Amino acid sequence: MNSVLANNTEVAVRRIVYRTRGHGHGPITRLMSPSDLGQIAKPFVFLDLFDADKRTIQAMADMPLHPHSGIATVTVPVEGAFNYEDPDSGTSGKLAYGGVEWSRAGGGMWHGKELSAADTPRIQGFQLWVALPAELENGKSESCYIEARDMHKIGPAHVIVGNHEGVQSAVPAPDGFNYLLVTLMPGDRWTYRPPAGHTVGWLALAKGQLDAGAPGCASAGEMVVFEPGETPIALEASGQEGAVFVLGSAVPHPYPLHLGYYSVHTSAQALEAGERRIAELGNKLKEAGDRRTASGTIPVFR
Repeated sequence: MNSVLANNTEVAVRRIVYRTRGHGHGPITRLMSPSDLGQIAKPFVFLDLFDADKRTIQAMADMPLHPHSGIATVTVPVEGAFNYEDPDSGTSGKLAYGGVEWSRAGGGMWHGKELSAADTPRIQGFQLWVALPAELENGKSESCYIEARDMHKIGPAHVIVGNHEGVQSAVPAPDGFNYLLVTLMPGDRWTYRPPAGHTVGWLALAKGQLDAGAPGCASAGEMVVFEPGETPIALEASGQEGAVFVLGSAVPHPYPLHLGYYSVHTSAQALEAGERRIAELGNKLKEAGDRRTASGTIPVFR
């Protein structure tokens, strides 16, 4: 751990120990997978940055339905908006900056078309996978859509998941991890103080540049992982434009990752049960036929 002088006081700096720009697949950049940085940042095991303009939005819409088990997915837009239509709750609307889709796959679900891009020239955001604890990994599947007006905020941070500085997220997630969406104006400084036990820490930028303490600069399109520990993460928006980023912290996931193609579990037995369940759901999905809604979305199947 390094230290710097700030106002003649020595301040600890949380060092960056890994950084990546991931691998691009059309409008999607895979920053983290369960087989690489997910092994280090678990329970955070997967992160995509999507960035599509009018020309490439259709490429995202053409992605097929696919299954999950053992994880939760968290989708947040940072520019533009998604339409959603939820037959379970009878609600529909738009998810823009500060809003979230939360889907706990548990024992199994199929999804991929439950969101559609609103009428916007650009859609940008993040999709995160979080490995579930053993007691939930093959449990009930659930989803919810929470618009920005119903999300909770403190300072520059929307509390997407968890509890930050006493502000609790509206998302019904298990304890043990925080996930924040933050915007800093040029020159703004902000410090994240992780809760006790949250020794995992990382961030990923959609826009701008951040100084995390020399040599800790990070820029748009980059994900950085901090050294383990509970030292605060001090950041400054150092570019000419504001910095927009997501930040995660967590109690380390205490299990090895047992990986399927779309599933992450705590044991081989749990993985086998999850993959068996999503295969059963796949057969039922075929029998269900056309489930497309009036808005063009296809609801999560569980």
